Amino acid sequence: MKRQVLFVDGYNMIGQWPELQKLKKQNRLEDARDLLLFELSNYAKFVGLTIIVVFDAQLVPGIQQTYDKYGLTVVFTKEEETADTYIEREAGLCINPLTHVRVATSDLAEQWVIFSKGALRMSARELYKSVKETEEKILKSARNHHNKKIRRNSPWSVSQLEQLQRIFDELES
Repeated sequence: MKRQVLFVDGYNMIGQWPELQKLKKQNRLEDARDLLLFELSNYAKFVGLTIIVVFDAQLVPGIQQTYDKYGLTVVFTKEEETADTYIEREAGLCINPLTHVRVATSDLAEQWVIFSKGALRMSARELYKSVKETEEKILKSARNHHNKKIRRNSPWSVSQLEQLQRIFDELES
């Protein structure tokens, strides 16, 4: 099975995802970065892929570093190096018959450069939608796991329990 690697242009996602845009507009860029990493980590673990999130050092000068957070690789580029340049170089090095590389960015020029090197491209909107769909699957899986425990001692089916939960939620509001 091929190794799955996804390069993410971090600030591009922050500029495109609704909840991250709000944080950025409130001058809470660090919170936006942290929320992006948290959401991507859940996605990576559930889908089973390696994610490398790249941030331009231009917005945080003098911070060039690479570290792991939430099971993701986080890269702040060198000063004067864009995330696009870093992603083009590193994605090109990762592409081989045993590695499937995708790049998430809404920068059209970047998408074409990456595609020409053999990586697949994904827009910020596509990644956002995929992350949200995965969150729903995670919640459903957690509910099913929780319901399995209840079902052992209950004669009620899953659909009956869900109907009861809806009634209970309506009564609370």
